[in-house]
Amino acid sequence: MATEQRPFHLVVFGASGFTGQFVTEEVAREQVDPERSSRLPWAVAGRSREKLQRVLEKAALKLGRPTLSSEVGIIICDIANPASLDEMAKQATVVLNCVGPYRFYGEPVIKACIENGASCIDISGEPQFLELMQLKYHEKAADKGVYIIGSSGFDSIPADLGVIYTRNKMNGTLTAVESFLTIHSGPEGLSIHDGPWKSAIYGFGDQSNLRKLRNASNLKPVPLIGPKLKRRWPISYCRELKGYSIPFMGSDVSVVKRTQRYLYENLEESPVQYAAYVTVGGITSVIKLMFAGLFFLFFVRFGIGRQLLIKFPWFFSFGYFSKQGPTQKQIDAASFTLTFFGQGYSQGLGTDKNKPNIKICTQVKGPEAGYVATPIAMVQAAMTLLNDASDLPKAGGVFTPGAAFSKTKLIDRLNKHGIEFSVISSSEV
Repeated sequence: MATEQRPFHLVVFGASGFTGQFVTEEVAREQVDPERSSRLPWAVAGRSREKLQRVLEKAALKLGRPTLSSEVGIIICDIANPASLDEMAKQATVVLNCVGPYRFYGEPVIKACIENGASCIDISGEPQFLELMQLKYHEKAADKGVYIIGSSGFDSIPADLGVIYTRNKMNGTLTAVESFLTIHSGPEGLSIHDGPWKSAIYGFGDQSNLRKLRNASNLKPVPLIGPKLKRRWPISYCRELKGYSIPFMGSDVSVVKRTQRYLYENLEESPVQYAAYVTVGGITSVIKLMFAGLFFLFFVRFGIGRQLLIKFPWFFSFGYFSKQGPTQKQIDAASFTLTFFGQGYSQGLGTDKNKPNIKICTQVKGPEAGYVATPIAMVQAAMTLLNDASDLPKAGGVFTPGAAFSKTKLIDRLNKHGIEFSVISSSEV
């Protein structure tokens, strides 16, 4: 990608937000990676110079890099001021957009990036925003030769690339995958900043518009290869993992389906069916989550209910979400495992009348999901855009991570940075 005329390879927009601080620290680590063969000029961007300065000072202290502040550019811009977003985009090769909820604040950044020839990566877990942006801007981005890649954090790089990894490791045709997310916490438990909680409230409160958007897009159905993947019950027991699971309510299924459509329509690859679940441990956790889910689904239907959910996240989420977010101790002690169970057909076996005769189990493991794995995934996606240009889709456009990165070295990059992909078992049935 052309970087010569632009002063900054990367710009972290929203660096002074809760997640933006962690993304800033991750870019600072990447800047001094011993394997880097070239400079990485970068900047932070946001409304307040003082706050951005504090973010850099905090990162400098944490990383033991006293000169960091003087090595990083500062760009003042505001989501409400399109001219300032244009100025930011003109200076960047890739913008890392950390300002959410994206349904309210994401589109102006994408628009500015496309109009000014910058690529853009975000970490949205909001299917309605992601799908609408693809519908509205794919052709405009392709005309400009820029890449707009959503959901490049924990939602949904591990799931999307995990399915592609599983397909690449199967000696035959992969037809269906179920994934199970397990979150591990330390002695002080789990906590998540309330940003994703707000996104979920607005998303569930506006589901009818997502249905309308999907109906309006008039997409042909992707063919089913092999038997149809059966949906599990809302609460089901997973024998292999010896625990209960519930459907994963994030954007993973939407993102993986869009990737599989792209790979089928553009690269003639066999599409994979996909379902996502999250493990919830024993029966006590199941009961607790059932109550939290019923509260959430009842309150989210009404304007006043949504206001209460937003005002008191800690109460309504049984302590999982808070306005303060996790402590550093909670972050350091947490990790995730995403386990994929795939089935398919060995080479040469017809998929029409035969039963699947191969099973495969793979895993993606990593550090704490929201504020360690997400910045790693986002920054390595950006480095892939900068360095693996010949392996990206030929024209630009609006892509899922799997569609953009399926032929690149992103999985290798993630493996080196602590998000590890591995095969657990593979067998002919």
